[in-house]
Amino acid sequence: MADQNNQNQGQQKKQKPQQDMNQLLKVRREKLANLQAEGNDPFVITTYDQTHHAPQIKEHFEEMEGKDVSIAGRMMSKRVMGKASFCNIQDRYGNIQVYVARDSLGEDPYKAFKKMDIGDIVGVKGFVFRTKMGEISVHATQLTLLSKNLIPLPEKFHGLQDTDIRYRQRYLDLIMNAEVRDTFMKRSQIISEIRKFLDERDFMEVETPMLVPNAGGAAARPFETHYNALDEDVKLRISLELYLKRLIIGGMERVYEIGRVFRNEGVDTRHNPEFTLMELYQAYTDYNGMMELTESMFRHLANKVCGSAKITYQGTEIDMEKPFKRLSMIDAVKEYAGVDFNEIHTDEEAKAIAKEKHVEYEEHHKRGDIINLFFDEFCEDKMIQPTFIIDHPVEISPLTKRKPDDPSLVERFELYIYGREMCNAYSELNDPIDQRERFKAQDALAEAGDEEANHTDEDFLHAMEIGMPPTGGIGYGIDRLVMLLTDSPAIRDVIAFPTMKSIKE
Repeated sequence: MADQNNQNQGQQKKQKPQQDMNQLLKVRREKLANLQAEGNDPFVITTYDQTHHAPQIKEHFEEMEGKDVSIAGRMMSKRVMGKASFCNIQDRYGNIQVYVARDSLGEDPYKAFKKMDIGDIVGVKGFVFRTKMGEISVHATQLTLLSKNLIPLPEKFHGLQDTDIRYRQRYLDLIMNAEVRDTFMKRSQIISEIRKFLDERDFMEVETPMLVPNAGGAAARPFETHYNALDEDVKLRISLELYLKRLIIGGMERVYEIGRVFRNEGVDTRHNPEFTLMELYQAYTDYNGMMELTESMFRHLANKVCGSAKITYQGTEIDMEKPFKRLSMIDAVKEYAGVDFNEIHTDEEAKAIAKEKHVEYEEHHKRGDIINLFFDEFCEDKMIQPTFIIDHPVEISPLTKRKPDDPSLVERFELYIYGREMCNAYSELNDPIDQRERFKAQDALAEAGDEEANHTDEDFLHAMEIGMPPTGGIGYGIDRLVMLLTDSPAIRDVIAFPTMKSIKE
C-alpha cells in the first residue's frame, strides 16, 4: 500500500508542473483576448521607430544623458513597486533598465504596463538618465506592446541549460543566453572579415552549383536527390573545388566561394552533415603561397575578432602570433609514432608495420594510405599549436600536383590547431593526362565499394585540356574556424540550426 501511495504522489508531482503551465498558457491567451477586445491588438502593429540600442546608450552616456531615445526589445524582468516600477529590455546587442512611473506614463498606460508579462516585446520612448543607485536607464514616457508572449520563457535564474532544447529551439537559446548571441554575432563578423581580407588581395567572390551530376573534390559520400523537371538523379555538392577551378581555367585568376556543402556522414562534436566551407583558388602560385595566405588570414581574424593573435581555446593558449610550424607528414609520423616511412618502400612493408603497431587498414590500402592512417592514429591530436602538415602521399590526394623531387608525394598541406584539421590546401594538379589516370584509380576504388571515392568528371577534364595555369587552392571549414575563435567546444554551438534527429510523437 505504501508503494502505491508513493507512486501516486510521484504522478501528482509530475502532473502539477504541467497543470501550472497549462494555467499560465490560459492566462496569457486571456490577456491577449482582452487586449484585442479593447482594440489594442499588438499583432496589428507593423513598425516601430527604434533609434538606439542598449550599448549605444550605455557607452555614450555623457552625450546621451537627458536626450530622448526610442528603444525596442524583449522584456526580461519586471519589478512593480506601487507608483513606480522597473523593467529590463533586451535588444540585439544587450539590455538596459527602464524606469516606469505612473506620473510620467499616465494612469491607464501604467495599468497596462503592470499587466505585461516577461517575454513580451515592447517599444519604449523616454529620456536617458542615471538612477540613484547609479544605473544608466531610460525614463519611460511612452510604452507600446509590440508582440505578446504566449509561452513563458525558461526561469531566468537557471537559464536554458538543456543542450538538446538549446539546439532544437535556438530562438530560446539566443533569448536566454547572452554568450550564445555573442557567438553568432562573432560568426557573422568572422565571415565579414574574411571577405574584407580577400577583397584586399584582389579575390573575387563567386557562386557555383549546389545540385551537381558528379559530386567531386573531396572524399565523402554525397546526398542524392531527383530533379523532376529534367528527370535526372543529381547529388548535393560535397565540395566547391571543381567548379571554382573551371573559373580559374576561364581566366578569373583569383576566386573564392563561401557556401554550404553536404556530406552524408555522422554527427559528432566536429562534424555536421551540412556545413559551411570556403574554398579559394589563386593562379600563378602554389601551396607555399597558400600557407602564407592562411597564416596571415588566421592571424588577422584573431586580432580583429578576439583582439589578439594569442587566444585561449578550451583552457589552452593558442599562439598565432609566432610563425606557424611546418612538418612533413612522414616526419610527423617518425616523431610521434617512431616509424620512418622513408625506410618503408612497398605496400606489403607498410601493411606489416601497420599490423605490428595495431593500426587498422583495409585490403585496398597502399603505402600512402597507411602513412595517413599512422598520422591520424599517432600524430593528429598532438598538433596543438598551429602546424602545417605538408607533403602528403599521392594516394590520398587525387587532385594535387606531385612534388618534382619525389613523385610519391604531393604539394599539399593541412593546418592543424588544437589537434584539429582547420584547412586543406594544394598546389593544384593542372596536368589533364595525370588527372585522368588518378580519376581512373578513384573509379576503381568506387567499383570496389568505396562510397567516398571520386568519380571521373569528363567535363572537368575537358576544361583542364583547354589549359589550366599553375594554381594554389585551399578549403577552410568555417564552422571549425568559428569554434576556435569563439572558444566553442562543439560544432553545434556555432551552427544556428544544426542537424538533429526528429522527435517521434
